Amino acid sequence: MSVGSVAVVVTEEFGVPAWDLYELSIPCTVFGKPQPDLADRWYDFRLCGTGASRAPQDPTGFSVRTPYGIDDIVGADTVIVPSVPDAFVEEGRPLPAGLVPALRRAYDEGARMVSLCNGAFALAEAGLLDGRRATAHWMHTAQLAARYPKVEVDDSVLYVDEGSVLTSAGLTAGLDLCLHLVRRDLGAHVANQLARRMVVPAHRPGGQAQFIDAPMPETDDAGLAPVLAWARARLDEPLTVEDLARRAALSPRTFYRRLQAATGTTPLQWLLNERLGLARSLLESTTLPVEKIGALSGLGTANNFRHHFLKQVGVSPSDYRRAFPPARAESHR
Repeated sequence: MSVGSVAVVVTEEFGVPAWDLYELSIPCTVFGKPQPDLADRWYDFRLCGTGASRAPQDPTGFSVRTPYGIDDIVGADTVIVPSVPDAFVEEGRPLPAGLVPALRRAYDEGARMVSLCNGAFALAEAGLLDGRRATAHWMHTAQLAARYPKVEVDDSVLYVDEGSVLTSAGLTAGLDLCLHLVRRDLGAHVANQLARRMVVPAHRPGGQAQFIDAPMPETDDAGLAPVLAWARARLDEPLTVEDLARRAALSPRTFYRRLQAATGTTPLQWLLNERLGLARSLLESTTLPVEKIGALSGLGTANNFRHHFLKQVGVSPSDYRRAFPPARAESHR
């Protein structure tokens, strides 16, 4: 199975700020390294430079040579803009010549357009976000909304999937979006295995909060990890906040506060996300009936399962399975 080509735009090739290398490295890592044991055909990958340089060059930056030019994004199945120069965002300087028309041509020819962090400014400048919901790093969303009033900017989410156009917040949210693309293209099993190799969470829903008051748990909150692992092994059981708190030797109120501080979500929402993740994996990897998957994932009856799945994922379990049919029948328990 071929999942097509991915073209990543490098908007600065000389004096690339060290900060911007993080977003650039994400799609290179996810799409640029073949994974033959996970999929018969991996992505055809290309780095496409604009030939732009910073003046003066950033003394802490890097130089990046790309084998392809900006016109080579046209014809790619997926085009990713990891970032744009800070001078464009902060000072209103023009984008590299040829970038905006190339983005428009790629979109007109059917490419899936993706931005990470402030790369959303390039898609917005090309008019590809007009009338669409989009996001960027929360530090830039106010500027994005002010400069492009036709864009519905959401500063609270990790990423936004509008089908043919997708945008993400900065840094690790870009990794979440890239793994989301792999999940869309190749299914939950492949995305989960790839995430495991990268030692990152397999799936964070795009609607999860972008900014968490205490994103790094306190040292003693490392004790939450065994509790969460224990819960993941018992998702088919009727777990409550009290059950989890008791397992963690905490009061329900303290457990609630610490989990929310560490993950940005409530215990019940965390359980729902985990159950939906298991349900998606079972839909993709088994031929079990919906009733059985609802029970195994802890989502209850078939009707309750369908209700939560449709509300959170946007399609019914049956439609999801048709989109991601199991490669082979597998048993579970």
